[in-house]
Amino acid sequence: MKPNLIRRFGERVGYDETELESFRAGGHRTRHVNRLVGASSLYSIQAEVVRSLHCNSGHVKRQKLLMDIDGNIITRQCPKRMCIYLVSQLAIAVALINERLSEGHDPQDFHFMRQVRCLDAGVECLGYGEVMVRVHVVAREKSHVN
Repeated sequence: MKPNLIRRFGERVGYDETELESFRAGGHRTRHVNRLVGASSLYSIQAEVVRSLHCNSGHVKRQKLLMDIDGNIITRQCPKRMCIYLVSQLAIAVALINERLSEGHDPQDFHFMRQVRCLDAGVECLGYGEVMVRVHVVAREKSHVN
């Protein structure tokens, strides 16, 4: 593990010395930070709309939502309007990708949540519309820099 990396992480998020020592006590957390820092220059997470029907927010097929490896939305690489009912469903998929990376596994090879839907059930089920996205890891481009 790289102690300076963990210290820089602690400074970035505002840990005091006690919190930093507590953070270090959990080996899974230091492993996670170390491996994700390495992966952050290589990968981004992309959610690509594969189906959209009557979306009130305007999400359309082939539209892409791009996140850094930590799950932070890169707004300049995303549509101006993003539906909270869709974006909220990306949390588990991002967590699965993070877990695979922090354990040194292929980030593409996760089982659940490869595709997620917004919470709207569609007009047939007394809703409004529906959107489904495919979540996957993509090679990071220079333009994706935070």
